[in-house]
Amino acid sequence: MVNESYEDETSEKEPLLGNSSTEIFNNSVSDFEITERVELGQMAALFFNRVGIFLFYLCMVLYLYGDLAIYAAAVPKSLRDVICTYKLPSNISCNSTLGETDRCWNSHGTSRLQAYRIMVAVFIVCLGPFTFFNVQKTKYLQIFTTITRWLAFILMIVLAAIRLEKGQGTGHPVVADFSGIPNLFGVCIYSFMCHHSLPSLITPIRNKKGLYGLIFSDFTLILGFYALISFTGIYSFSHLKDLYTLNFLPDDCDPSRSVTNVKFFEYFLALFPVFTLSTNFPIISVTLRNNLKTMFYNEERPYSWFVDKIVFPVAAITPPVIVAIITNEVEFLVGITGSYAGAGIQYVIPAILVYCARKEVTNFSPGHVNPLKSPFKHVAWVIFVLIWACICIIFVTVNHIINKK
Repeated sequence: MVNESYEDETSEKEPLLGNSSTEIFNNSVSDFEITERVELGQMAALFFNRVGIFLFYLCMVLYLYGDLAIYAAAVPKSLRDVICTYKLPSNISCNSTLGETDRCWNSHGTSRLQAYRIMVAVFIVCLGPFTFFNVQKTKYLQIFTTITRWLAFILMIVLAAIRLEKGQGTGHPVVADFSGIPNLFGVCIYSFMCHHSLPSLITPIRNKKGLYGLIFSDFTLILGFYALISFTGIYSFSHLKDLYTLNFLPDDCDPSRSVTNVKFFEYFLALFPVFTLSTNFPIISVTLRNNLKTMFYNEERPYSWFVDKIVFPVAAITPPVIVAIITNEVEFLVGITGSYAGAGIQYVIPAILVYCARKEVTNFSPGHVNPLKSPFKHVAWVIFVLIWACICIIFVTVNHIINKK
């Protein structure tokens, strides 16, 4: 992300980059070797004018707002579905699903929507205050999150595969459903959103000759996991919830249709968004706060203590909370966030940065050949990416207009 909110942990270890790390081409320092971390915000300041920098931060801020709204909806929704114990009456078909107006508990009149909003309030009360401080030393938190993600991914794939192997799959997807294509753009962009992390990941790598193969392998592995989860899921379940992990909750209507009878697996997967998204929420909220500060900063009028410590943190968490209270449609929020702000971050901003950087290279190092140049070095690729971003945005916009009608 831009303006990372946590302190660098270089005091805990020796520096990852030494003076010799740049001597990879004939034992001489290359003009094109990356020797220090340069975040997207610094890149924008190098190549964009004042308006461009403002638009860059606006895109980042909108994306982070969408991110927080998704988190503020997904975690309370998962908690609500776990704690609500109301069962449909015996005279109602098992194929019916509980609505937002149905009760959450048999002994209490609280609706599922009211229970969800209570969980939103609890979530913000517990995690919202972190926005007013800096989040430091997140290494162990990120290790825990990574382990939890891997365990949940493997569990979902294995349990769904076992269900299919036993012949219990109830999903019968159509060969093609073109109505889902527009929303697919936003979901795919959101799922593969990682460009803002690449500078931090690439800088410490000593020999960058194999970067293309490494990144390609990484994306291939991610795509493989997504494909496994998607295909096992669509054939295992007749109806997929927008939070896929909730499909692994026990089936109260017909216990024999439950994916597993191991309670730990059921509730671990149902609470998976709670574990992972809750740990990321403070980091992203502080990052959003810092981006807001940078976006509106004026050297001639520095922020007062109240604006710096109160106004910006409140401005960072209030809009996502309002959105989460209004809707808990996670799939809708992901589609909107990915399709608009996400398209800007994944397609438009990198393409323009690459174009500006290549123009600068001709002045910076005339006649020199970049040993790390991309195989997509022709300007046509930049144009193609920009056109593709426009197509994605148009598809999603038309889809939402049609659905409203």
